[in-house]
Amino acid sequence: MAKQPITMLQIRRILQLLEQGTSKRQIAQILHSGRHTIDDYVFKIEQSGLSLPKLIKLSDGDLAALVYSINKNTVTDPRYEYIKVRLDYFLHEITRTGVTRLRLWEEYRQEAPDGYSYSQFCDHLSRHSQKSSATMHFEHKPGERVQVDFAGKPLFYIDSSTGEVIVCPVLVCVLPFSGYTYVEALQSARQEHFFPALGRCMSYFGGVPQNVLSDNMRQFVSKSNRYEPVFSELCEQWSLHYRTTLSATRIAKPKDKPSVENAVHLAYLRIYAPLRNESFYSLQQLNQGIMSTLALHNRTPFQRRSYSRMDRFVKEEQALLKPLPAEPFLIKHTTTAKVQKNYHVILGEDWHQYSVPYQFIGKQVRIIYDSDEVEVYHNLQRIAVHKRNYRRHGYTTLAEHMPEKHKKYHETRGWDADYFLGRAREMGTCCFDIFNHILKSRTFTEQAYNACLGLLRLCETYGQERFENACKRAMQSPRINYRLIDNILANNLDKQAEDPMTLFPSIPDHENLRGSQAYH
Repeated sequence: MAKQPITMLQIRRILQLLEQGTSKRQIAQILHSGRHTIDDYVFKIEQSGLSLPKLIKLSDGDLAALVYSINKNTVTDPRYEYIKVRLDYFLHEITRTGVTRLRLWEEYRQEAPDGYSYSQFCDHLSRHSQKSSATMHFEHKPGERVQVDFAGKPLFYIDSSTGEVIVCPVLVCVLPFSGYTYVEALQSARQEHFFPALGRCMSYFGGVPQNVLSDNMRQFVSKSNRYEPVFSELCEQWSLHYRTTLSATRIAKPKDKPSVENAVHLAYLRIYAPLRNESFYSLQQLNQGIMSTLALHNRTPFQRRSYSRMDRFVKEEQALLKPLPAEPFLIKHTTTAKVQKNYHVILGEDWHQYSVPYQFIGKQVRIIYDSDEVEVYHNLQRIAVHKRNYRRHGYTTLAEHMPEKHKKYHETRGWDADYFLGRAREMGTCCFDIFNHILKSRTFTEQAYNACLGLLRLCETYGQERFENACKRAMQSPRINYRLIDNILANNLDKQAEDPMTLFPSIPDHENLRGSQAYH
């Protein structure tokens, strides 16, 4: 290995001692340095061609250019020249499964039998690795971005009913400028849990940054690409709702989001560790514990600084965040289906069927749904909308989607006593009494529906006033049915003055009448 250069202070001390006439042996003793080292520097001083007073007046930069310059007569080591161009290759290979430094050294010595020993090989490789792993300091703007990631280690809670230990992935979000952090344990890492949690993160911040940065997690990115990643449709919907933009890191490049990587490490120290001996019996309890330690973390001052993450966030960043949307984000899922012959489409998640206009039978349609609503589209035109029904293998059908014949049949299946009584109540008091009497006259109420239908048609034919009068006249009869009302209207009896004797004549007394005494 090359000798370490002496300091500039020692160089100037050598110049002073030489000017005073001190020998090189004495200079080596005074500076506690080797004689050969002093000889080398004195030789370079003499080769400069400048007098000692002029050398002393030179700036540190100019003096360093003279005394630290590489000796042109120095012979380069061919072994280093050979290995230097292969160091990048070695660093790449060592990341592959099963490849060790010893393996690489053995392959290197097969190519260069007179090459470096194993210890020197490792030393050169380590030095080159340090140069290749240089980090860059980023200057973050307030309100510009939030970095998102899942912690590598989960948290847990205990199901109180079964005693089962439930594993919960942990979402970590951080605003790089202030370091203000949000942490939440989720039921799962699936999209239906991830995006609502991301929305709760925005609510925790009280606003929305201009950009959301994540790695290439499958919930976020559907197709990875260094230059133009394709984000999932649900991710695009979320960003549109919150009026923010999306970006993704390069594949397997955690340094592209160093702030959240550091936030995950701090979460282990300041959230995981304080909670490690506590037991939680629901996800809500677990997140309450997280929130209490998270608040303490955000209020803790930075090392060697007088302010905390929360102080900097409130003072410099919060006001620059965009406002939250008025409504919470509802996850909209998308699927496709073919309209069946029964003019329904099946939502496979619930196995529930929803109607569409029968004209679309056999067409391929697009279904967009959330927790409350189901929409059906054909060629970008919405053809049906339903309130979501979670009843498996059930049907949700709108009458306007049916063919005419099906509507008529559907109407008959929709009849009940309340329907007919409601119609009769609108027509008049006597009408209501007649309908009520006819409905109660049957053992099975359904048997009276046809008679009620006939009465409704009579009302449409003769008008409501005449029908009400006919019902009033019929109330005097001991036997009330559809035919009685029909006869009254057909014979215009509803227009005559009320005369029970003419409407329902009694049998006159005569000698053929026998009393009860005739039957013994």
